[in-house]
Amino acid sequence: MTEAVSRRTPGTPCWVSLIVHGLSATQDFYGALFGWEFKPGPEQLGPYVRGRLQGEEIAGIGQLPPDRHLPIAWTTYLATDDADATAETIRSCGGTVAVGPLDAGPAGRLAIASDPNGAVFGIWQAARHAGTHLWGAPGTPVWNELITRETSSVAKFYQAVFGYEAQAVVSADFDYQTLHLDGRPVAALHGVGHALPRDRGPHWMTYFEVEDTDVAAARVVELGGHILQPPREGTSGRLATVSDPEGAAFTIVRSGER
Repeated sequence: MTEAVSRRTPGTPCWVSLIVHGLSATQDFYGALFGWEFKPGPEQLGPYVRGRLQGEEIAGIGQLPPDRHLPIAWTTYLATDDADATAETIRSCGGTVAVGPLDAGPAGRLAIASDPNGAVFGIWQAARHAGTHLWGAPGTPVWNELITRETSSVAKFYQAVFGYEAQAVVSADFDYQTLHLDGRPVAALHGVGHALPRDRGPHWMTYFEVEDTDVAAARVVELGGHILQPPREGTSGRLATVSDPEGAAFTIVRSGER
């Protein structure tokens, strides 16, 4: 399903990007795994490409300067109508703005921030580039979820910044809240307690649709990546958590509704 370029409700996940050391090798990995083709730009972001499927933009991959040693991780971008105002709100609510707000040429304006627990996310004020244009097809992002220790305190932060309505799963042993905008679920918060990976801390997780989770997981390994959590059945379908050769973690899922 192709979505027309239009305003995204603030708080809606609208784009994902990855900054790596080896841009060419990373393109090879995701091109082979998801069938992405790549288009360079915007130039303001340095060496940067946009992965495309069926002529539609899916995700961005950029290159770290050689002297920078940052964690390699997919970043979820949340839509905003005013990146500067949202950056101020993030700060006033206990978050941190690490980069920007800055212009990405005519594409839009962005900032990179973190919530009070340290999970990194982006905000995107669209101009020419509204974000991901293709949803649901294999190779596209289909869900974004914050993996954190516990959800109650950090939920207040995201609700204050973006106006989400949160719906908690009522369970004694499952800490999970779905974030809703305009009456529909757009993302989730998942508290995992002591199961949170020590090497990553709280982080946003991108889910990519695949035709077959087991086949895709095996392909990840063939291409030099790793399986972090093997294929299993979940509420959203059959999923596995994997990482690319540089260690960026993501989840692959064959959604149950397909």
